[in-house]
Amino acid sequence: MQTIYPLFTALPLAASFFNLLVTKINKKAADYIALLVTAALAVMAVLTIFEAPFAYQVGGFPPPWGILLVSDGLSSLMLVIINVIGFLSIIYSTKYMTMYTAKPKYYSLFLLMLAGMNGVVITGDLFNVFVFLEVASLASYALVGFGCEHEELEASFKYLILGEVASTAILFGIAFLYSMTGTLNMPDLARQIEVIGINKAVAFVIALFIMGFGLKASMVPFHAWLPDAHPSAPAPISAMLSGVVIKALGVYAIARIMFDVIGPNAMVSSILMFLGVLSMVIGVFLAIGQPDFKRMLAYSSISQVGYVTAAFGLGLNPNVGSAVSTMALFGGLYHLLNHAAFKSLLFLCSGAFEFRTGTRNRYEMGGLIRKMPVTGIACSIGALSISGVPPFNGFWSKLIIIVALIKGGFLVYGVVATFVAFMTLATFIKLQKSVLFGQLPVRFAGIKEAPFAMTLPLVILAILCIGLGLAYPFIDQGVLQAARDALLDKLSYMGYILGG
Repeated sequence: MQTIYPLFTALPLAASFFNLLVTKINKKAADYIALLVTAALAVMAVLTIFEAPFAYQVGGFPPPWGILLVSDGLSSLMLVIINVIGFLSIIYSTKYMTMYTAKPKYYSLFLLMLAGMNGVVITGDLFNVFVFLEVASLASYALVGFGCEHEELEASFKYLILGEVASTAILFGIAFLYSMTGTLNMPDLARQIEVIGINKAVAFVIALFIMGFGLKASMVPFHAWLPDAHPSAPAPISAMLSGVVIKALGVYAIARIMFDVIGPNAMVSSILMFLGVLSMVIGVFLAIGQPDFKRMLAYSSISQVGYVTAAFGLGLNPNVGSAVSTMALFGGLYHLLNHAAFKSLLFLCSGAFEFRTGTRNRYEMGGLIRKMPVTGIACSIGALSISGVPPFNGFWSKLIIIVALIKGGFLVYGVVATFVAFMTLATFIKLQKSVLFGQLPVRFAGIKEAPFAMTLPLVILAILCIGLGLAYPFIDQGVLQAARDALLDKLSYMGYILGG
């Protein structure tokens, strides 16, 4: 597996350019190239789960001087999320994107986005985190505005401006760290920061990273781009943005740097927990009254990412004990996985409804489960999952995070998280009532189920939502346990890369 590890970035990068050349001759080849490449990436990602941690030395140069590609439990989990959701989104796109022109360009941008996210997840040095982050970000800016209408272009421009503000903050943070330590290799940085300590300069870098990656993760108060970008983008891109992009470019990067480079720190813990709880509350209150189906889902993404951020923040606290840290990280990683499944499902469902009805306004819908039963049932499963209804997957991860907050001594945060869970339930009860049930508008009397290429990913994701919930007694094994250990065991991360 080590020898093919660079393919996670090289394959989609090469395919994105090859696709444009081939489709000059045959435009129909674009679907097959995208399907083949994303299927290969998904299979490779699943195979990484069974690999022991290793560091691949690009060009044979040893650390800390050479470029490293790192495989451990956390990167394997993220690779599975990115590439499996990416593959399902491409299947969906083969039919959905017939509403748009220039499908080959769409697939090339999609593959560039995948390459960038894979690179962020597997790289072992901070500068390449920035490089791959920019590759993924630039592709996602273009994909948000792919429709080229006024709404799409305005959302894309806002995303571009705020995204580059975030990238600038991240780049300055990297530059300051390099000026202090003379290295960009993350394990080597961790070793040097242990010597330097958290002085004022390092604290300033931490603030820059929280702002930069927090904006990429759409945490409050850095969330202004997301409610416009998600509704404007094509449905499969909305699914990728919410289910994958904000996690790979934001949440993952914060977790990797704060746990494996900076290390447990009470100040950072307090900041992340506060921002997480703030995101929970503001996101759910903004979601509940939204008439636009996709905008409502976008605001709920802010709220749900708040759970993950608060859990990771609690796990960073050195004063709560190892048992609470372990529980918090397990809950955070479990919810990260669950959110990728149910939020991607909900966005793809919204796209299927829009594909048939021509509207995103949920108050103009109603009774659609009778005309589109597969999409309707899948949407209902996604809504129950995100609402935290047992035995669906969202219930268990939210419960673990709430219990960890209370056990860690943060009773107020635990109560707020519980209240937000009930508000989320109310939000999605309203969604189901307005979209799935009630009276079918007369103009929708002749609509039919979405095409097979669009319903197949819905069925797979709905099964995942159910399966991840029913498998809860066994879920703290394998990939989630390995991902949690990758964050908790900083010394091991340094050791297998630097050799001790």
